[in-house]
Amino acid sequence: MRKRKILLICMAFIMMASLFAACSGGKDANTQPANTPGTTNGGNNGDGGLEPVTFTYFNFQNRAQDKMASETTIGKILQDQTGVDWKIEYLVGDAETKSGVMMAGGDYPDVIGLDGQYEKFLDAGALLPLDDLIEQHGPNIKRVYEPYFDLMRHSDGHIYILPYSANVGYIPEPDIGQGAFWIQRSVLKEFGYPFVTTLNEYFDLIRQYIQKYPTTEDGARRIGFAIYAPTGAFYTVTNASNHLAGYPNDGDVMIDMETYEAKMYAGSEWEKRWVKALNDLNAEGLFDPETFTMDQDQFIEKMTTGRLLGFFAYGWQVGEATNVLRTGPDEMRYAPLPVTFEEGIKDQYLDPPSFVANRGVALSVKAKDPVRIIQYFDNMLKEENQKLIQWGIEGENYLVDENGRFYMTKEQLDNRNDNQFKEKFGWMDFEYGWPRYGNNSVFEDGNAFAVGNQPEIFQMGLTDGDKAILEAFGAETFSGYFSEPDERPWYPAWSFTIEQGSPEQLVKKQVEELQLQYVTQMVLANPADFEGLWERYTQELSRLDIARYEQFMTEEVKKRLN
Repeated sequence: MRKRKILLICMAFIMMASLFAACSGGKDANTQPANTPGTTNGGNNGDGGLEPVTFTYFNFQNRAQDKMASETTIGKILQDQTGVDWKIEYLVGDAETKSGVMMAGGDYPDVIGLDGQYEKFLDAGALLPLDDLIEQHGPNIKRVYEPYFDLMRHSDGHIYILPYSANVGYIPEPDIGQGAFWIQRSVLKEFGYPFVTTLNEYFDLIRQYIQKYPTTEDGARRIGFAIYAPTGAFYTVTNASNHLAGYPNDGDVMIDMETYEAKMYAGSEWEKRWVKALNDLNAEGLFDPETFTMDQDQFIEKMTTGRLLGFFAYGWQVGEATNVLRTGPDEMRYAPLPVTFEEGIKDQYLDPPSFVANRGVALSVKAKDPVRIIQYFDNMLKEENQKLIQWGIEGENYLVDENGRFYMTKEQLDNRNDNQFKEKFGWMDFEYGWPRYGNNSVFEDGNAFAVGNQPEIFQMGLTDGDKAILEAFGAETFSGYFSEPDERPWYPAWSFTIEQGSPEQLVKKQVEELQLQYVTQMVLANPADFEGLWERYTQELSRLDIARYEQFMTEEVKKRLN
């Protein structure tokens, strides 16, 4: 009995000593439960001090080389401001495999840059709610994102992600960063810059050119048409039917502008018309069958060597190749065209003002110091740092005229577009993939957030080839010869959050698998076999509860309308 009494006294003493240590803020204070929102979890006491700390960041985009953020100019400046450095890692290989490995082992970095994996990580319980952190430590985060908070909230009422694009003000893009049918400028020049707007005209132009010039100057066989579709981007192949029918990129659905009802385009007459056109093109030898097997580097190689005459892609998918081509002959570059199935269909390639809520950065449940991280993000969103991240350092990377307008010399603009310079300066890492203004934003002083959207920059960057196209098409900008976007308050529908494992998510996945299997077969098939394959494809689709998925998407559209 006496031994038991002594043991109880010792345990009480230990508990009191532990409590005292915690209350005094001593070293052992970090034994509190990990990653409670609004609390500090090691490394810093949450007061935003400059104590050096390094966090880990995994980005599900393949944007740049892995590195320490402090190795770049931008990363070093932000480190000097905050004491925070980052070990940045990018996706190599398949996103599905990588996310699966992470979730299976629970081995998460401090921060995850999500690009289509948001719902999975949320469902796995891998993400921290940010509400309290933002409220207590994010005045600039609130300034930028608060108008969108309702769109950012999960069904449980919490915010788990800071999206990559929250517009502050609005200025239209002069160039095309979204979807388009691109054509090599040599083709346009050869035929006197015809303004091609239908699919038949577009393919016919390529057909005529390749008949005249079947090989490049060095003897390589020319490729008529391809689609950017490396692993994970097969939607580029299927989405084209949506655009050709006069709809914007609302993902796998078309939204009726009068009833606001969502209909999947899979199995529709629009999709059949598109896939049959590709089948015919393939039979002529003008379609590149490697569309379905080549990776990003192989696609870019075909673009930059001049072999590829036309392709469908989103501008941001081929930005790296576009920058490389800027330094070469103008005729090797590509021009975007607003192609539809037929005359009378209003093209809708340009995005209306929008907000994408399921692409962004999130703190994992393994984040070592959530407060310090949210303070770093808040510091990034200061107006002066958004200028640093997009424009660089005043006097070095850009200049300001007597009216306060930002501009660049040719050398500065060349550097801004040079991939090697961007890697070293940090633009490859920081201009996207972090909390930021949206591309259409405007700073308080009236300058555009995105360098390419500043009218002065766009005009000074125009080459003689650019001017020839714009003059022929009667426009001052490349977006100027596309139709204005119609107002779509829900846009884009592809960003709607669909619960993992839900019937709607299952249907979506099954449809995508059928498209991958059958669309590929139908494009490459003997034309005589096309109808049979189409019938089998639509029969398979008919067995799925597509109506349920469409009802879900319709309800989500109407929520945003209200």
